[in-house]
Parts: sequence; structure tokens; C-alpha cells
Amino acid sequence: MTNVLELDDVSVSFRVGSRLVPAVRSVSLAVAAGETLAIVGESGSGKSTTASVINRLLADNGVITSGRVVLDGTDITSLPEARMRMLRGARIGLVPQDPMSNLDPVMRVGDQVAEALEVHGLAKGAAAAARAVQLLAAVGIAEPERRARQYPHEFSGGMRQRVLLAMGLACSPRLLIADEPTSALDVTVQRLVLDQLKQLTADLGTAVVLITHDLAIAAERSDRIAVMFRGEVVETGTAAEVLRHPRHDYTRRLIDAVPGLRTEIPVRPVVDRAAPLLEVSGLGKVFRVRSGRGLVREDFAAVSDVSFTIPRNATVSLVGESGSGKSTVANMILGLEPPTTGSMRFDGADYPTGRRALKAFRRRVQPVFQNPYASLDPRYPVGRSIEEPLEVHGIGTESERRRRVLELLEQVSLPAELVDRLPHELSGGQRQRVAIARALALRPELVVLDEAVSALDVLVQKQILDLLARLQRELGLSYLFISHDLAVVRLISDDVHVMRRGEIVESGTPAQIFAAPRHDYTRALLTAIPGRGQSA
Repeated sequence: MTNVLELDDVSVSFRVGSRLVPAVRSVSLAVAAGETLAIVGESGSGKSTTASVINRLLADNGVITSGRVVLDGTDITSLPEARMRMLRGARIGLVPQDPMSNLDPVMRVGDQVAEALEVHGLAKGAAAAARAVQLLAAVGIAEPERRARQYPHEFSGGMRQRVLLAMGLACSPRLLIADEPTSALDVTVQRLVLDQLKQLTADLGTAVVLITHDLAIAAERSDRIAVMFRGEVVETGTAAEVLRHPRHDYTRRLIDAVPGLRTEIPVRPVVDRAAPLLEVSGLGKVFRVRSGRGLVREDFAAVSDVSFTIPRNATVSLVGESGSGKSTVANMILGLEPPTTGSMRFDGADYPTGRRALKAFRRRVQPVFQNPYASLDPRYPVGRSIEEPLEVHGIGTESERRRRVLELLEQVSLPAELVDRLPHELSGGQRQRVAIARALALRPELVVLDEAVSALDVLVQKQILDLLARLQRELGLSYLFISHDLAVVRLISDDVHVMRRGEIVESGTPAQIFAAPRHDYTRALLTAIPGRGQSA
């Protein structure tokens, strides 16, 4: 079988001041036509740097210090940038992880997909627009003709990721680099996207380099796996060999950290349901959205008649696919969106309406979002970000706030010396710990975790989940946990509510939901889980 891509003893360093800091060391890999190679490892292991080497999109301070990158028999390591621009998109497709920073916010979605075709001379004008609609449909976007006329902000996170996939596939490239392409997707859309990748390799003989922290996806969707640790490939082999008979200690640690549907559920404290902390009754939210061309708007019911409670010291999870209404419910609970219908009660009282009352309420309910880098001010050092809520609410003197910051860092298991670091100097897991510390600064009673661990590799994810469990025990916290990762939800939840198209279609304990789902949609979600039935 002919190799589409070969990496031969590739090393990469980054210039930091006058020094060269090694990031990737002596990596040798090959991917054949029609083959999928998954590169797995924790944050900072060198996965994404390796991907950037392949299409020569390293940061400005990145240097290939040794080795060759060979595409279809041609060494592209030193090709002029003009030649590389011709290869990118046409011969080397890319599906990056963060859709919002990779889509133009002022350009219609269909035009962005069509642009990839026009740049490489594959189609123009109406033909490119029509092909763009076909590509949007192929990656599972409903009503593609209407959606093609919309802008990225009108799409959910999962839908934006699918747009990037359509752009990456537009020119039928010989090689597709998929860098965490499904980390923001629910399991049903994830399956559709990965099925599309599989079909592409079968039909066109496209080689795929899949960068992922999800070992279940790597096991189910790749032909071979390469495990990276501290910039080196420490183990390679078929998916079955690596997952069933790991040779390296690090690979075994990765596998042990993966939550599975057979993983034993930890014993949870008995929850007192007599006086719920939060009561949500008949909650609904209607948005005015643009319909088709022009300024015509119509009502869209994002949430309809949602009711549930969150007991004290409990974890209640909302699960469902992108666009199901989970995050809209979270925003209403946080007081960021007013409900159109229904009511909410917190600690036995109606939700506040005035500005002063709402500010006091937000001391008791705090969020932790999916992307800690986006939710932390990049100009603020860690200590300033954690201290800010205390300052806004006028809590303590400057020295008292400083002591509280150091106490919070200790609570989330971060060293005190990070207090003056900027967010970009931290790993993804460290940034998420800072976001949790910030959320805890005001001593809240309820923490809303919106996809707070979905973008983390399995080792860091396990650390964060263990941290959340410890903090719940020590501080008596209640959690609203929003996630598309059903294996994680099963392990940490007291109650689970399954949402579809703005409604709760099934509720129960994890044992009830996962062992005997009653609704067809719940069963479909469980069936779509990668590696279903595998033990962690």
C-alpha cells in the first residue's frame, strides 16, 4: 500500500528568547492511502505540533530542526510558502478544533465553504454555491440551503465544527488532518462526522491523521494508533494492539483514565431531596431569529416546558445533542437570559429581578465554561483573574483577597507560583483549574459546569472530575453538569435529564437511564457512544 504521508525523524523546537526549546523529538510516522492514523496523548504531548509540521503551519517561532515531511513522494519540508499555499486545502485538508476562531464572523457560512472550491479552481459562482450546500448536507446540517445563508454566530458550536469539516473535505484532499474534530460534538453528530470521514477514505483513498484525546474514538475509528508523550512517539501499533496490550506505562495510564459504560460507578452520598436548592418549573425560551433572506424574523422555541430540581450537595446532569437547549437552560439559571415562560426558585425564593438583587444572587451561583482560555482575560495574570469577582463584589481588603486567591489555588491543587502567570503560559488543564478557582471565589452554593471537561484529555479530565468530587464533599456544592459525554455523566451524576429539541424526554438516575433507557432518543445516544461496552 502506497504511503501518502511519511514523517522521517522529525524534530521541532520553538525559539524562546535566545534559546531553542524542543517540542517534538525524532518522530517517524507513515500513513497509507485510505488509512486512518490516530495520534493520541495528553495536552502538551506534541500532537498538534506534529500536525502543524505536516502542513507547515507552525507558529512563527517554530523551527523544524531535523527530519523530512514527505507527501506523495515529494519532500515538502523546505518548499517555498507559495507552493505550500497551493497544497493546503487542495492536497492537504485541515479540520481544526476551534470553529469560532477559524470561521469568518462577517461572512456567510455557505460562502466560506464555496471559497475553498473557488481558491483552488474547482468551481465558481453558482456551481460553487450549490456544491457548498451539498457539502453542508453531507456533514449533517439540516436545511442546508437556508443555513448556507446564515452567519457563524447563528450556529451552535457543534454545527460550526461541521462547517469546518465541510471546508476540509471540499477539495477531496489526498491527506486530511483532523485536529480534535469531534471534541465539541455530541455523540450522535460525532458518529455522523466520523462516518463521513470513513466514507471519504473508502471512496477516495484519502489518508487521515486524526489528532484526538479520546481513546474510544481512536480505538473505534483508526487503523493504527501512535501514542505521544513529552514530544516523543512512545508506542505505535494497530488500534487493537495498543488498546488491548499496551507496552508503555504512559499508554496504560491513558487507558486506565478513560471512563466507560462498564466502569464501576463510585458510591455517592445519599441526597436529601426534601428541600431542593433549585426548582425549575415549565421553563421556556423563545428567540426571534432571521428566516431566509432579508430582515424577516420568526419565533424559535429553544426550550419548551422544562422542569427539574437540583437537591443540595447533588450533581444533576443535562445531556443531549447540540441545539437541544442545554446551554440555553444553563444561561437562564445563571440569570444571563430571561425565560419567556415558566418559573425558577432558588433556596425557596423566586429568582431576583432587580439589578442589585441579581448581583447578590450571582454570588451564590457561578459558571465554569468549556473553554477556559476564552473565559479568562488573556491580559490578566492568574491571581488577578481569581481575585476579580471578590473585587467586583467588594469583598475583603487587598491583602485579604490575596490570601483568598492563594487559598483557592491550593483548593484546586495549583502551586502558588502560578499566581503571576498569564493564561497562555498554562496548560489546558491548569487553565480549567483556574476557572474553577475563580468560580469558587465567592463561595457559591451552585456551580453550573457547561461542557467543562469535554475539551480535556482523559488524564486531565479525570483529575478535574476528581477535583470536582472532592470540592463537592468539602464545600457542600451542588452542580448542574452539562455534557455530551455520557460515560462521564454516568459516573458523576445523581440525576440525569435527557434533552431533545428543547424538551426533556427522559429523566432518572444514571442506573435507570443507562441500564434501561425508555425513550428511543436516549437509546440512540447510548448506541452512538464510541467504544460502547468497552471497559475503561
